[in-house]
Amino acid sequence: MFNISGKVIFITGAGQGIGKAIALRFSEEGVKVVIADINNFTCHAVADEINASGGEAIAIQLDVSDLESFTLAIKEGFEHFGSVDILVNNAGIVRDKLILRMTEEDWDIVQKVNLKGCFNGIKAVIPLMMKKRFGRIINITSVVALSGNPGQANYVASKAGIIGLTKSVAKELASRNITVNAVAPGYIGTDITAELSDKIKENLIQQIPLKKIGSPEDIAGAVLFLASEDASYITGQTISVNGGLYM
Repeated sequence: MFNISGKVIFITGAGQGIGKAIALRFSEEGVKVVIADINNFTCHAVADEINASGGEAIAIQLDVSDLESFTLAIKEGFEHFGSVDILVNNAGIVRDKLILRMTEEDWDIVQKVNLKGCFNGIKAVIPLMMKKRFGRIINITSVVALSGNPGQANYVASKAGIIGLTKSVAKELASRNITVNAVAPGYIGTDITAELSDKIKENLIQQIPLKKIGSPEDIAGAVLFLASEDASYITGQTISVNGGLYM
């Protein structure tokens, strides 16, 4: 349906949550998958699940904040599958605190993983994509990058930075037939939101016009579309998948 069977995707933060859902969905479409995650156990578990179901996947432990490690990981994926056609920069962390109590370390580590991690991935993969004159780069940002959120100044800044990075790189790489887009999830049912109390969840749902928290599969569907030929004329855009929470 999406004309991407046989292509190779590299996904960061793919050991759980949204990243795992993206990996499973692309595998269903016949895409070969590189599962990258800082957690060695979970990334191998996802790769094993894909391989057991008849797909093709490898697992690579990766700290996205380190450019050299990211470059080596892209090289490993390329050497194994012969290509890296799609990059999904999904890995991210939170260190939530009000700005009054936020430390410099809280600020720096979130920028290093969330924003610099995207920069590192793009730097590592574009030589391959430029040579092939084809590529799809999809960066996962957040609804709070558009709306702001108290207690998350570091996270919001990193995710807003990703939107600016997406637009700039899209302009730089368009002539090489490489599209660069972002997906901004709203509140999604992951391990992070599972820790919220029922009262907080209910309050969140009341703010969402569709009256439900999204699923990781909702995000995977948007990423799949942006990676497909159906989205070949879309670049530099941020697709919001938030149930209408922020319009």
